[in-house]
Amino acid sequence: MKPVLVRQHEETTPPGLLVEWLEERGIPYEVHHYYKGEAVPDPSEYAFVASLGSPYGPNDTHEPGVVEELKLIGAAVEEEVPVLGLCFGGEVLSAVLGGRVERAPVPELGWREIETDDPDTVPAGPWLEWHYERFTTPPGAVEVARTADAVQAFRIGPHLGVQFHPESTAEIVAHWAGMDKESLVELGIEDGVALLAVAPYIEEAARKSAFRLFDAFLDGAVEDGAGKTAGDDVGRKE
Repeated sequence: MKPVLVRQHEETTPPGLLVEWLEERGIPYEVHHYYKGEAVPDPSEYAFVASLGSPYGPNDTHEPGVVEELKLIGAAVEEEVPVLGLCFGGEVLSAVLGGRVERAPVPELGWREIETDDPDTVPAGPWLEWHYERFTTPPGAVEVARTADAVQAFRIGPHLGVQFHPESTAEIVAHWAGMDKESLVELGIEDGVALLAVAPYIEEAARKSAFRLFDAFLDGAVEDGAGKTAGDDVGRKE
């Protein structure tokens, strides 16, 4: 059974709920820490690749880690290894498939509901968002969800890219708010952490929605012809 490759780009962008889901489903996984200088893995050795958030974007090719991720996700797509792109990971997936990544006219920060065409695959949320850039739906992909300010999800074959953070908790995103104080002040936001304050039942609902999204991604990767590897190599425990 091949493991899942989880690409963590910074110490402050952990896999959070994604690892909880993998462990609850009994799916083997490896978290690869780019920022620790670990060797670039071969995506063909994994059932699927999950690429997490980053303070950089795909256009920041002066950053070696961005170039590395573009190459790795490109290789995964070429080798028909399913990719789950989360925020930065979704932007990279869009870029390697011919989409654009651009500065978002309106940064999406905090909890947002989305308009979804397929709530069984991508629930409406609310989801945690924290991004200043946005991707476009790449050629040949199906746009699944959106807000007034950005595309939120697209699917193509076994691959799924999302702009929000299903893997993150409010506690994780609070660290980003703390690091972004200067940028937030420029936007007229004095307390970024306050954007994350919601009732506990909303956080629990977001966790359940994240598990539904991860389940749907895996099911889609299994059912897609190009995702046969994932179906053969990942076991699920219900």
